[in-house]
Amino acid sequence: MLEEAKLLDDDVESAAAKRTWGTKLTAGGVSYATSLFWQPLQNASDPFQEVEEASAGVLEGADLFCIKSGKAPQFGICVSAEGYKSGENVAAVALATALSDISSFIAVFKTNEGWWYTCVRNDIILSDGDMLFLTEQEAKDQFMSMLAVPDWGKKIAPKDWAIEDTEEIDLTETLSRGAKSRLQKIKALRGGKLLAVVVVSAVVGIWLISMLIDKLFLTPTVRPMVVPVKPKAAPMAIQRPKEYPWNSVPNPILFMQNCYNGVVSLSKIMPPGWMAGPIVCKDDQAGTTWTRDVGQISWAKKALRESGLTFSGYNFASDGNTLTAALLLPKSVAQVSPPERTAVALQEELNDLFQKIGIQVTLSEQKITSSKFDEYQIVGFSLDSTYNPLVWTDLLTKYSGLEIKLITYTPQTKIWHYEGVFYVL
Repeated sequence: MLEEAKLLDDDVESAAAKRTWGTKLTAGGVSYATSLFWQPLQNASDPFQEVEEASAGVLEGADLFCIKSGKAPQFGICVSAEGYKSGENVAAVALATALSDISSFIAVFKTNEGWWYTCVRNDIILSDGDMLFLTEQEAKDQFMSMLAVPDWGKKIAPKDWAIEDTEEIDLTETLSRGAKSRLQKIKALRGGKLLAVVVVSAVVGIWLISMLIDKLFLTPTVRPMVVPVKPKAAPMAIQRPKEYPWNSVPNPILFMQNCYNGVVSLSKIMPPGWMAGPIVCKDDQAGTTWTRDVGQISWAKKALRESGLTFSGYNFASDGNTLTAALLLPKSVAQVSPPERTAVALQEELNDLFQKIGIQVTLSEQKITSSKFDEYQIVGFSLDSTYNPLVWTDLLTKYSGLEIKLITYTPQTKIWHYEGVFYVL
């Protein structure tokens, strides 16, 4: 048992030594935390429950966080054991707020500590859009992979990269114009909550003392009275509320962004002698399969370990020739998205849209029944495209009632397959 524990410690130390990303950069003499994991914030007035849930289920061990306010509130979480400290300024918040007039931008800055890559899309810092790479090539590869996505408001890169339509800006001056957001502990009582605890405790204490005095000294002895019991009234029939499925639709933009990030991460795992299969995003997971050609199980396991990813599970087939692995994606937050169009009107608009861009789409009008036996109409769709999910976020979410059911990416053909439904009137 002790030997196993020692091996585990050695693995952890080895992983830290091999880490290809950093946790902080310095600009203008100010230290900024980087490489946080970013998530959307639904309740900006009381974010602590969302932050605690994410620290328990999305990034295990996270104990520090910060808030980015503005058009699209978010929170970033990190693990102090990686080198973060409470009270540190956060670079991504400072940059996003300094460039708040640009809703979508992609940037790499050369710093003394490494190459800081950051990516903001529709005012949202992508979950892997805040990363301090220790090697220039990794930063450049990540930048180039996202450069293929259209409609960037600004593209920022080192001048010596000589990439067309990019510009280099001063990081120190830009960060100094941004909002100051600092890391703070997730579990600590703070601000209004701490004051509320003190006030409530005082009120409860005074109430208990007054009740005790009244009970012991002021209340006269009263003989018990017998009160006739009224017969129970017949229970009133309760009107069962309808269960509208569009009141809890997983946010399609976040699902597509998370899927894209998961596909990019899994695509980087290339065990020697193993062939990668399609990558499937469904139910907040991204899963794929590798088939053995001339490789070995030990090589595949090493590739998984060195990926730095946390898998919800992986296993080899009984013959040892197939490896299946699943990666947990950030939980897709539910949103309310009621239908606005009839099935006929929606199908006409969708067909017109896809005819304009030259892509074949399959539509089907269906009916579904909820768990309370209420019936609703939907229009199902499926399509194949070379465009990744980040391209489709703006096009598909123009229509309300959208729920993405499945996304599949095939590395060999570079084709994305999408399936989903629209709730209709």
